[in-house]
Parts: sequence; C-alpha cells; structure tokens
Amino acid sequence: MGILERIKEIEAEMARTQKNKATEYHLGQLKAKLAKLRTQLLEPPKGSSGGGDGFEVTKFGHGRVALIGFPSVGKSTLLTMLTGTHSEAASYEFTTLTCIPGIIHYNDTKIQLLDLPGIIEGASEGKGRGRQVIAVAKSSDLVLMVLDASKSEGHRQILTRELEAVGLRLNKRPPQIYFKRKKTGGISFNTTVPLTHIDEKLCYQILHEYKIHNAEVLFREDATVDDLIDVIEGNRKYIKCVYVYNKIDVVGIDDVDNLARQPNSLVISCNLKLNLDRLLARMWEEMGLVRVYTKPQGQQPDFSDPVVLSTDRGGCTVEDFCNHIHRSLLKDVKYVLVWGTSARHYPQHCGLSHGLQDEDVVQIVKKKEKEEGGRGRFKSHTNAPDRISDRVKKAPLKT
Repeated sequence: MGILERIKEIEAEMARTQKNKATEYHLGQLKAKLAKLRTQLLEPPKGSSGGGDGFEVTKFGHGRVALIGFPSVGKSTLLTMLTGTHSEAASYEFTTLTCIPGIIHYNDTKIQLLDLPGIIEGASEGKGRGRQVIAVAKSSDLVLMVLDASKSEGHRQILTRELEAVGLRLNKRPPQIYFKRKKTGGISFNTTVPLTHIDEKLCYQILHEYKIHNAEVLFREDATVDDLIDVIEGNRKYIKCVYVYNKIDVVGIDDVDNLARQPNSLVISCNLKLNLDRLLARMWEEMGLVRVYTKPQGQQPDFSDPVVLSTDRGGCTVEDFCNHIHRSLLKDVKYVLVWGTSARHYPQHCGLSHGLQDEDVVQIVKKKEKEEGGRGRFKSHTNAPDRISDRVKKAPLKT
C-alpha cells in the first residue's frame, strides 16, 4: 500500500470515529501517524540528487509576497497592476504556468511579488504542480490568498486545508511548548498551566508513535494535540496571510460588506481598480518593515536610502542595524544616538539592545583609538632603544 492510500485510509478512519473522552487517545495516535506520512510524502525520493523541479526565483528586495489562489481569480492581473510587470491573463484557466516575479516600489522599499500558477484541490499530494507552488510560498514573508468574491466560501477552506497539509500555518504563532530529545532518562512531562486538550498519557502515546522514549516536554500554554505534533515534527512554517477577495464589482453591496468584515480579509476589484491602495497599505502593515535612516556625524540625515529591517529577517534592534551595515562595525560602536518614535528624548543615547521603529534616525559613535603612552609633553614612549649601550653614540666634539 502506498503513502497516499495509507493517508486516505487514516483520514477515513478519523472521519468515522466519534469524538469523545473514550476515543481521544485513539484519535491522537491517528493524527500522529497522519503527520508522519505527510512528512514522508514531502521528502524527495531515495537516490535522487537535488531538490526537484521547483521554481527558481532569486530573492530580491526587502520582502517577498506570494499570490496563491485557484485558477482564473485575477492573480496575474493584480501583479500587472501593482508592479507593471506583464503577466499573461486570459479567460481560460491555467494561463500562468510558471512563477513570474515583479517588484513593488512602496515607501522607499522594494517588495518582491510572485505570481504563482493556480493550485487545485489535492495540491498537497502533488496534483497540478501543487508542491512546487507551496514550496515557493514557504519562502515568502507574506501570503496573499486571492479568492473570487462571486464563488462559494468553500474555496478559502480548501486552500487553507491544502496549505496546512504541507506544514504551513496561516496567521498562527508557534505554540509555547518546550521539547528536547535526550539520550537517557525517559520522558519528563511538565506543565505550567492546566491542560484541557491533552494529558500525560496521550503525550506519551504520541511520543512513542514517533519512537521517542527519552525527551523533555514542557507546556507553557493550553495546547492541543496538533500543536504538540507540530513541535515534534519541527518543520512547520508560521506565516501571515491576507485573504484578498477580487471581483467585488459582480456581487451585491451586502456581500461585499460581509466579506470585508471577516478577519484578515480585504476586498478589491482589479477591473475597476478599487481599494488597491488599501491593499498595499495592508501588505506593509502585515510585513512589519522598519525603515531606519543614517546620520553621519556633523551632517544632515540621509533620507534617500534607508536601511530596511524586519522582525522576520534578523530583527529590529540597534545590533541588527549595525550587522546589516557591516559585520565588523559592531565591535567599534561606543554608543548610538537615536531620533524618532522609539526615543524618549531627542537625541537618546542607546545601547545595542534598543529596539528601533519605523522612520528612526540613527547616528553611530565609534570608539576612539587610544594613543599609547599619552600625548604632548606627557608622552612617555620614545623610539630610542631601552638600553644605553644600544643607543647611537654622538660624534666627539671638535676642539
């Protein structure tokens, strides 16, 4: 029996099993088996060299945004309108067959926008180049899930289910669970909060399913079985997602109002160019990019070319700012002067752990090189030899 058949068999058994206190341990074991099989499905076949036939797109700019959706929902049209890059759009499905990149120039930054081929149900199992599309989405900082406002709400659930099947967690944060494998000592189970979804026996069964018999587990929140499996797998990607409903010009105003009020949702119309400015502002807000301007000593700040930082790409502290400029700069920093919203007063003397905010101005003050032996008439170091016998003797005076 192949991996796909075993996955379908476990899913069918989970569907017909009633959910109650008596079956929660059995369901937990089935979820662990399902996660193991899906991980095996994503691994490259044995004996193959290389990563497969994915889309080769070089990272460019200060952030990367991926457009994901069903065929013919307006992804190519949206890319053309936001970036100016031509992406072929037609009235038939699967017009885009490869990844087409474009660059958005917004707030003195460059954001890479990727137009990916449309994915269909079963993409996590490899249908319609679904794995390659999802692999590119894993390397993105933000996912824009483009949906058709005139279609049913089931499309959003299908896409979310396909992305979660391959390890993408949309609009979630990593669970507060500490997990570490050990060589000996058995399983140590501890918790700092009352648990309502999982207990010690179920945790042991899931760990034994992964053939883990020596480990340390600490729950810092009321987590579920799925959260524990995600931590054990260790290959999950937690990414932000905005649900973009296109073609709002073909539905009623009440439907548009209902879609716009859903969480993490935005409504646009590429045909009438409606709400595209709000889409750019929402992308900027979700990505959390921080522009920091430099100020040389004794000169005006340089507002033309900012240093762009983000929490997902390194961090937003003064130390990250110095590393972004040059790695060797950090050891020469004496202190930093900061102007902006992160400073309590202007200017503020800050250390390397100070957190920077958008449009801050930073001036780096370096350590001065110490002169050995003092200076001026207090200078104690001379170039003469230490021993008198080694000094050059003066010529005798002429008499």
